[in-house]
Amino acid sequence: MAMLEVRNLEVFYGVIQAIKGISFDVNQGEIIALIGANGAGKTTILHTITGLIPSKAGTISYEGKDITKTPGYKLVSMGIAHVPEGRRVFAQLTVLQNLKLGAFTRNDKAELESTLEMVYERFPRLKERRNQVAGTLSGGEQQMLAMGRALMSHPRLIVMDEPSMGLSPIYVNEIFDIIQKINKDGVTVLLVEQNAKKALAIADQAYVLETGKIVLRGDAKELMNNDQVKKAYLSE
Repeated sequence: MAMLEVRNLEVFYGVIQAIKGISFDVNQGEIIALIGANGAGKTTILHTITGLIPSKAGTISYEGKDITKTPGYKLVSMGIAHVPEGRRVFAQLTVLQNLKLGAFTRNDKAELESTLEMVYERFPRLKERRNQVAGTLSGGEQQMLAMGRALMSHPRLIVMDEPSMGLSPIYVNEIFDIIQKINKDGVTVLLVEQNAKKALAIADQAYVLETGKIVLRGDAKELMNNDQVKKAYLSE
């Protein structure tokens, strides 16, 4: 049984069908990449999985439980965290306040402090800037904060939406290194990313989306050498 199972998912915006009966699995311990052009439906899939928008048909199961209609705030306590597109940090709050908001489902103060230290170890810059207002951080630092905030909930599955968007090449490399380290620490990752080359380089399995449908699937390294994928997504 896969950790996350999506079956025959259909999602509409009004009369427009955004997701057209897709199915895919995320196995525990894997990094799974969803790649595709703008408008392919990648973000919509993540929003549906994490309860932000409803599906019209199909099922989503997590660790054997049907979560198709489970609201997002309940999913956090079940072990699913979402790093949204555009980072969405609380700009007027400090780094530390943002991080503590990520742990809103947790009550054990000692455990929370140990998780905070783990996040600071993973992101030393957040520790240096813990009392700084989040809105004054650079784009790369805000992305680290969004990832650190998600880790504060102690997720078993983390879904990330375009973590490299708008970042300098140095920060892009750093963010992808961090994703791999998070995964090595035992967190399963579902990654939506327009930088297909970087995503395929770190993923185990990948799915290529076009206009709400999965058109290719398979081992990420094999897809990296697929002529169709090369032409559409990997050309410089």
